Amino acid sequence: MTDEQQRPPAAAVFDALGADYEKAFAGSKAHRRSLEWLLGRLAPGSRVLDVGSGTGRPSAETLAAAGHDVLGVDVSPVMVELAARQVPRAAFRCADIREVPLADASFDAVCVYFSLLQLDRREQTDLIRRLVRALKPGGYLVLATVPLDVEGVDATFMGQPVRVTSFTAQALVAVAEEAGLEVLAQEASMFTPAHPPARPEPHLFLHCRRRPDGDPRG
Repeated sequence: MTDEQQRPPAAAVFDALGADYEKAFAGSKAHRRSLEWLLGRLAPGSRVLDVGSGTGRPSAETLAAAGHDVLGVDVSPVMVELAARQVPRAAFRCADIREVPLADASFDAVCVYFSLLQLDRREQTDLIRRLVRALKPGGYLVLATVPLDVEGVDATFMGQPVRVTSFTAQALVAVAEEAGLEVLAQEASMFTPAHPPARPEPHLFLHCRRRPDGDPRG
């Protein structure tokens, strides 16, 4: 198997999109509100993991500018190169988050903004559990997605072919709670990316805290 065949499909998609992705989603006020929610709860100098960090904007940039210790992980080398250049205060790693060793209780917060949609439901569920274990008890996890009842659906995203899997809002809340999270707040909105011929799409932001016992249910 060649290196290209071994790469996650998302790597090729986001290599192709590069800075266009940042431009298309820069107008998301809900994303900004989500970051403000998190900033209002973090102690100074918190350690934050940004999963699917993209170009580093707005998440890593906002958190690093507030003085937090940010590690961004993304499968796309193009995105990681852009992020490292644009957000020098944060650290970035080009890797598949599923293969990155994560020590238990090693982060104060984890951000997962729209970075699970090309994983299947079992992979998403397993990864959320891993990320919860990487959180300190009482730490925060923010999870954003497009809340649709779809599994392995072929689609086109900003001109790139993708295979999308997601959960309904109710199902994702259940996944989060079963992983050991308490959902403190959620925001649903419609957003139209600034990229023709984009159409309005539903966005869901879950603002969660790891339960003090830290144990998954079930």
